[in-house]
Amino acid sequence: MSPVTVASSDATLSANTVSPALDGYRRMAVLAAVVENGSIRRAARSLGLTPSAVSQQVRRLEQEAGAILLRRTTRRLSLTEAGAAFYEGCAAMVAAARSAHESLAALLDSPRGELGISAPAGFAAAHLVPALAPLLRAQPALRVRVVVTDEKVDLIQDRIDVAITIARPLPSSSLVRHHLADWVLGICAAPAYLERQGTPAKPAELARHEFVTLPRWHHGIDVLSGPEGRRYRVTALPRFTSNNQLLIKQLTLAGHGLSFQALPEVADELAAGLLVRVLPGWSLPGLSVDALVGARRQPVKVRLAIQALKDYLAPFQGVRRGHQRRTLAR
Repeated sequence: MSPVTVASSDATLSANTVSPALDGYRRMAVLAAVVENGSIRRAARSLGLTPSAVSQQVRRLEQEAGAILLRRTTRRLSLTEAGAAFYEGCAAMVAAARSAHESLAALLDSPRGELGISAPAGFAAAHLVPALAPLLRAQPALRVRVVVTDEKVDLIQDRIDVAITIARPLPSSSLVRHHLADWVLGICAAPAYLERQGTPAKPAELARHEFVTLPRWHHGIDVLSGPEGRRYRVTALPRFTSNNQLLIKQLTLAGHGLSFQALPEVADELAAGLLVRVLPGWSLPGLSVDALVGARRQPVKVRLAIQALKDYLAPFQGVRRGHQRRTLAR
């Protein structure tokens, strides 16, 4: 069953009223072309039609109007009084359509107007501002609206042009995906927590530790890969669960447990010693950072935003298995 039921009267209205109206608008555009070109033949060339087709459209328009609009002689055409009055409306309609196309072209071909971006909380807090700063400085006519969420967004309903996702595996989607970066995921903890609970020396010791995590459905199964191809599935019951990665990071910094962190999102904390990478010889499945958009033909503001994100994230590809990272221009 169709999710939307249309009453028969509405269907009749659509079939019998809208289509004739559209045909009438086309004939009005034909009349405007005839007047502007000064002849049916030249109008036909400009419209890509035959002279007989143009003449037929004008006759149909006169029948619908119930008045003669053009005086035709073998040498010239001229508007009747009724035709001159009607032509003003036809010309205004064509001008409005031309203006609409020009406005759309300007929006698509120049970075202006509003750019809607959604991003996970951790990414937004650590990376979004410095990533977009060069674009905003270069394009003063561009406005940015940011939706910060760790949940799925509806690009149409939420008016999102670019949705940034950090996931594993890649979400199935009909949206167009622009790959931005691959990130390493590690287990991290605050020094205070490790002093209190001890530092795990091997994966099996994780079972006695407290965890701060996203909900299980949110991030899938956590399988560690280690030396000589060994694998270990983390099954510890979390002490804290939240759908907000930024809150998870704050709880980890406060010493409430171990957590899974994208290393680029905690690079500063690792470098400052506020967090410690646990079991650095073991790795979790990598994270794919992607920008999802709704169509392949995108306005230039969207293309520039995606390129700005790629340029900014490129150095973070260097964050691998240790605490080091490249020096980044902020």
